[in-house]
Amino acid sequence: MEKKAFAQKKGDTVEIASDETEYQIIIIEPGFNFWLQSIARPEGYYSQSFLENRNQIYVINWNQRVLSPSQYSPDLYVLQIDYDPNIDYGYEVNYKLYNYFIYFQRKYNQRLGPFLPRI
Repeated sequence: MEKKAFAQKKGDTVEIASDETEYQIIIIEPGFNFWLQSIARPEGYYSQSFLENRNQIYVINWNQRVLSPSQYSPDLYVLQIDYDPNIDYGYEVNYKLYNYFIYFQRKYNQRLGPFLPRI
């Protein structure tokens, strides 16, 4: 089923937003929405603190790769992510961002931290 998500060519658009913090990420990645709905662990599986801790590590590594286009593909790492660990973005934002990082790592065979990107 995961290979089906990775093979999709039609663009999915997933918006990650929080009205309280005016925070927004728009992910245009073929297959991500399908993967999120059918393969990712359901909302509530992880605690918000777990998601925040992992997202902080993933964002740091992501942003370092954006700033190193000669070392990491600028086709994969396009824009930096502004993620402040002192801001409470809420559960949904952290859940979708975390799952995008897992999807991205699994699809493109990348490692954004010391953890294996497991489902």
